[in-house]
Amino acid sequence: MAAETQSSGRWRGMSPLGWHWFRLCAGPAAAVLAWWLAGDAMHPAARRTAAVAVLMAVYWLTHALPIPATSLLPLVLFPLLGIQTAGQVAEAYVDSTIFLFVGGFVIALGIERWGLHRRIALHVLALLGSGPRQLTFGFMVATAGMSMWVSNTASTLLMMPIGLALLRSMAASPASGDGRPAAGSDAGPVPLGVPLMLGIAYAASIGGLTTLVGTPTNVQFVRIWRLQFPDAPEVSAGEWMLAAGPIGLALLLAAWWWLTRGIAETTVRRPRSFFRQRLRELGRPSVAEWAMLVVLAATAVLWITRKPLAFGGVRMLGGWAEPLSGWLRSLGMPSERAAHAVDDSTVAMLMALLLFVIPVPVGEARRQRVEGSAADPQDVDTTSRVNCLMDWETAERLPWGVLLLIGGGFALAGAIRTSGLAEWIGEQFAAAVTGWPAWMVVVTVVAVLILLTEITSNVATVSALLPILAVMAVRLNLDPRLIMIPATIATSCAFMLPIATPPNAIVFGTGYVSMRTMATTGLWLNVLGTVIIAVLTFAVVVPVLGIDPGGVPAWAAH
Repeated sequence: MAAETQSSGRWRGMSPLGWHWFRLCAGPAAAVLAWWLAGDAMHPAARRTAAVAVLMAVYWLTHALPIPATSLLPLVLFPLLGIQTAGQVAEAYVDSTIFLFVGGFVIALGIERWGLHRRIALHVLALLGSGPRQLTFGFMVATAGMSMWVSNTASTLLMMPIGLALLRSMAASPASGDGRPAAGSDAGPVPLGVPLMLGIAYAASIGGLTTLVGTPTNVQFVRIWRLQFPDAPEVSAGEWMLAAGPIGLALLLAAWWWLTRGIAETTVRRPRSFFRQRLRELGRPSVAEWAMLVVLAATAVLWITRKPLAFGGVRMLGGWAEPLSGWLRSLGMPSERAAHAVDDSTVAMLMALLLFVIPVPVGEARRQRVEGSAADPQDVDTTSRVNCLMDWETAERLPWGVLLLIGGGFALAGAIRTSGLAEWIGEQFAAAVTGWPAWMVVVTVVAVLILLTEITSNVATVSALLPILAVMAVRLNLDPRLIMIPATIATSCAFMLPIATPPNAIVFGTGYVSMRTMATTGLWLNVLGTVIIAVLTFAVVVPVLGIDPGGVPAWAAH
């Protein structure tokens, strides 16, 4: 999943207490300045919303308050400023889309609890590992595959020890950024260090963008889309995977090529037996691992097949939600309710709840020893009759801060829309790019979002800008999905700076990658990403979602 947090420094010579008060005061000062600059050209509610948005942006960027705490500001400020009622603001924090993420997180915790992610990763590496290019590709595929369902940070933290163990087995030591040993080391050069470390970080971000639950920004898109255009067709989890999957695959291949283009195949090799030995150390797959694999596969299938899938107007697969709605209508349920009886969050919560029901043999649970896992023998309940795939002690590890961040983003996006701020800013942007072809607008939006998310929270960026981009697209006579979807994907492509994403920060901390190496490598990858996202938006997203790139749909015009 993408950056939930950003690091911040302080001015040289300023005490920690002084820096703390400077950041706290900078937010209100910037908010007042934004309110004053808006002038009378903007509706009063929109001016106040703009001020709160600037305040939250400054606090998110500088960490004046913890990011989840900043995300709670709408609950206080919007009612006090007359922007929305307390009830309206609170609804954003308990939206059904939030529970799509909750269900996904519970399933991810189950995968981590029983070590399934580690076994899958080692199987991929045992299959693909050998030469340096194949090894890097194997690590990237394994990381991206896990990041589709597990958080980007967790995926990186899992793969990093495996990667470091591999490098240590090659007599490597941390380097200053070029993949060579540190000063004073007797070890020879290890050209695999930089591409392997960066490959893990980049693959974590790329994998997360391919599923709705892979990163918070995708969840943000779903809710903003539903609120902004209530009469528009839904973008289901299956449609998102069909549309974003090829983009993620292309980005993964481009990143792999760019990172390994200078590596000679004869420089270093690691036999597949290295990973097979790690698999043997894990022992046989437990009943719990098999059960988690079935739950994960069933969840993916139910998400993908809920709605009919089409490509270029040709129906490829029928959806199971339609027959279910018909059956509910036959039982007397009103047609409107039957049509919306299930959505992706329903599937997520159903499968998450099943984890609390499916039993696991106590004997196998006690045998399961996964480093850092809640399934260690001392954590297994031996006093009760039944152990299940999930217990509440594990579920309590849900990332509540991320959920508050998403809720705060929803609240901010809702206020930007209802206050008229999105319409006002969207009109200004539309006037500036009037006459531009659609492809040029998409390229510009993607490039700006990729650069912006290098220094700002991607969730905050999506929350603030998607409503504006939606209005801009309508003013330009474009289908809003043509702008909003590539913009959302672009916020997962922060490859330049350690502060941009937790995966970047994690690999930077290993010592194998310098700031300069990450910045130069990431800059060119950002350029490649801009081109790939823009091209595949028209080549894949347009036919998958049935978008007309030459006009605005009736549901958007209204």
